[in-house]
Amino acid sequence: MYSGDFSSMPESRPIRDIAYDRLKHAIITGELPAGSRIVETTFADQLHISRTPLREALRKLERDGLVEYVLRRGVVVRAFTLADIDEIFTIRNAMMMLILPSVVERVTKADIAELRIILSEIDVAMAENDFDAMAQLNRAFHRKIESLSDKKRILRVIDDQEEYITRFSAITIASIERRASAHEEHKQMADALEKRDLEGLKALFVHHLDESKQTCLAAVKNRVF
Repeated sequence: MYSGDFSSMPESRPIRDIAYDRLKHAIITGELPAGSRIVETTFADQLHISRTPLREALRKLERDGLVEYVLRRGVVVRAFTLADIDEIFTIRNAMMMLILPSVVERVTKADIAELRIILSEIDVAMAENDFDAMAQLNRAFHRKIESLSDKKRILRVIDDQEEYITRFSAITIASIERRASAHEEHKQMADALEKRDLEGLKALFVHHLDESKQTCLAAVKNRVF
């Protein structure tokens, strides 16, 4: 059962938006697994909110494809499908290709140094088999590269996919074979950035993101997600 509440909820945001964010996070992270029923009265009481903002949040989650209305069951959490994974990665891959020119143009020596520090920390986490740290550092590496772009509107689209990508990152880290190759690709990305090699960087990202997608698709097929 989902255990979140709104006791420390900031008043500056609409309750429906906070309910949406909390439930979306719980669904994506697996705290609310596929097949879970979201009973309005139960969740409204649990979150200490009225049913109206909860219904608005559920409608938005339905538009996202995260929940669905099932006859005689009500609102149910949807399982991630192969089509979901493919679409999310397609969006992310396309957006990354659009921001890479500005990333290469704006990167500094200090940025490269920061990326290499993250890579060194990943080396340590890999040696210690610390999967949680590896997943977090993997996202930190990508977020650092993304932050170099000045394409704010495109970055907002990428941010919309952030929680999905965080979950996917954890899946790819869990794959021993993918873990090693992804780390080597990260090092090559840092090298390409240092050389301001845009075409090389694009090629690396296309391969890197496609391999991550294939790992996630395999996990869904094997019901590991």
